[in-house]
Amino acid sequence: MGFLPGVSRHAAAMRIVLGIGNPGREYERTRHNVGFLVIDELARRHALGAWQNRWQSDVVDWRLPPALGGERALLIKPRTYVNLSGEAAQAAMAFHKVPPTDLLVVVDDINLPLGTLRLRDTGSAGGHNGLRDIEARIGISYPRLRLCVGAPKPGADQIGHVLGGFAPDERADAEAGVRKAADCVEAWIRDGVTVACSFNGPLRPPPPRPKPVREAPPAPDAPPA
Repeated sequence: MGFLPGVSRHAAAMRIVLGIGNPGREYERTRHNVGFLVIDELARRHALGAWQNRWQSDVVDWRLPPALGGERALLIKPRTYVNLSGEAAQAAMAFHKVPPTDLLVVVDDINLPLGTLRLRDTGSAGGHNGLRDIEARIGISYPRLRLCVGAPKPGADQIGHVLGGFAPDERADAEAGVRKAADCVEAWIRDGVTVACSFNGPLRPPPPRPKPVREAPPAPDAPPA
């Protein structure tokens, strides 16, 4: 499914960064709301304010600094709950004539260790209802940044897991993952998907494997006396 045929990559003068999450105080620090947390981190570090209610969403207009290209971006937190995240994406894109390649969706993921990032320029919903709704409205060819929030324990309820908060021993890694995801968003705005994919991977890359130790060859036999 396409969106706005005829809109080229160069027609868009702005980028849209949409974080998936649920509105309301009870959801603020849950795993399902890390998309909102990344949006909030970007707004905090760039001193953005004046949030507006547009397209059933909290929206802030971001005048990008020269280091990030000097154009415009929108930061969006839909208030329609996760399952209807596509309404805001579709409305904002139509209003500003932005093609799917200039929309970045930030979303939680439970399939990899906490803090792992995975940026792709297209893909499947992977069972996430928010992505499923976006794809039903604009197709699959838009970048998505998955911030992994850790898998539920064996036998645990998945819905309860994502709607719950981080355990005390997870909070430092969760916060570091949000900051790294915000760095990745900035790289996407500045340099595009290919360069921003350098942020993909675990929060702490595993140490390099030690090189195998080669045994010294045996000493030659001494010559006979």
